[in-house]
Amino acid sequence: MLRGPCRIFRVSVAPVAALAVALVSSLSRCSLLEPEDRVVSPLSPYFGTKTRYEDANPGLLPDPEAPRRDPQLLEETCTPVQLVALIRHGTRYPTTKQIRKLRQLHGLLQARGPGDDRTRAAGGGDLGAALADWPLWYADWMDGQLVEKGRQDMRQLALRLASLFPVLFSRENCGRLQLVTSSKHRCVDSGAAFLQGLWQHYHPGLPPPDVADMECGPPRINDKLMRFFDHCEKFLTQVERNATALYHVEAFKTGPEMQNILKKVAGILQVPVNNLNADLIQVAFFTCSFDLAIKGVKSPWCDVFDIDDAKVLEYLNDLKQYWKRGYGYTINSQSSCTLFQDIFQHLDKAVEQKQSSQPISSPVILQFGHAETLLPLLSLMGYFKDKEPLTAYNYREQMHRKFRSGHIVPYASNLIFVLYHCKNAKTPKEEFQVQMLLNEKVLPLAHTQETVSLYEDLKNHYKDILQSCHTSEECELPKVNTSDEL
Repeated sequence: MLRGPCRIFRVSVAPVAALAVALVSSLSRCSLLEPEDRVVSPLSPYFGTKTRYEDANPGLLPDPEAPRRDPQLLEETCTPVQLVALIRHGTRYPTTKQIRKLRQLHGLLQARGPGDDRTRAAGGGDLGAALADWPLWYADWMDGQLVEKGRQDMRQLALRLASLFPVLFSRENCGRLQLVTSSKHRCVDSGAAFLQGLWQHYHPGLPPPDVADMECGPPRINDKLMRFFDHCEKFLTQVERNATALYHVEAFKTGPEMQNILKKVAGILQVPVNNLNADLIQVAFFTCSFDLAIKGVKSPWCDVFDIDDAKVLEYLNDLKQYWKRGYGYTINSQSSCTLFQDIFQHLDKAVEQKQSSQPISSPVILQFGHAETLLPLLSLMGYFKDKEPLTAYNYREQMHRKFRSGHIVPYASNLIFVLYHCKNAKTPKEEFQVQMLLNEKVLPLAHTQETVSLYEDLKNHYKDILQSCHTSEECELPKVNTSDEL
């Protein structure tokens, strides 16, 4: 039962400031328009990490608040006793960097002289002129903040999970929920919106109180866990700050597939091809996705590209994610082992408490992070690994690749571990079993393709990762010998 208000910001001063700023900004910077009717585009399946959750999970479209129970979920004599969920933030605004690139492209269109309007003079439609007149409503303050659609993503996810696992998300358990979040405002706000969804589940029809007055929580900022990549000096030095680390990404930008799109778009927009580059083309493509997701509008930017263009631009996005966050450089996936250990520590504790007939202290653990949090972890676990690495030179061969970031980590994507206690188990080992869900669908085990595992077997499969995780050593830069040799 709810026992009265519980201040959600009982954390240290710095996290308090981060939480407060993020929540205040979410109230003061209200979304310009919340989409009412879903607008679709044939380009939607190719937006990579900018993909809407419902485009990756279309079964939710008829009723986004109703749970869709995967028929492979355990039931009958097995009862869920703990849930650990790693959740990407909901739909967000573009970053300031993306907005400035779009502003640069918009300026090119507005700078076109009368002599450039050849298609209009010939009586044809001028898409460049339409885009020059299209309102550029993005502003620097938006900088990746959660939008109203992103809050809706989280509220609806909360409603579905609470209905799917009613015992775990009972009102009695509300005060025992654990929430961990990245310090980024979009993650803090996603956690707050999720709690609002739970309130809606517990109190249908009643407006939620201020998040600070809800008992569920409080959220705790832990960037070492949720943004482990920012705390790995080897990754930052060898990949993030290394201009040559993303060689295949830069090579693909100048390769024939992207150059063909560059020339085509220059012709459509009637701007000199030398004024365009792959980064501007990509931001134009993503603007189509942002307008769709944030405002529910199919803007003229969507008309610049066709399906073949979209597939190439998706591959460019996937190349970056593959080399930076996936299998390209293993240092990032290796540094995610701390998060993997944390998940199993929660599961271990729940098993121990259940075996000793104690109540589970934290039946639900919710962790709010980023695509950059989920992808390395899934790579560490061996998921979505293709036989050949993604490179700048095998686009055609990788048309049917497993590693498609928009199908794996769209906005609001989630990786869920569910621990079950099975009463009629024949042996003690069979008493505890685990299932994993990716985006609310049962995720077969990477090593067996089975949909359920005995908990001890799953731990044993990943024992090398769990036992040899020494992030401080893995992330330490090699010592450079600066002594003079005589």
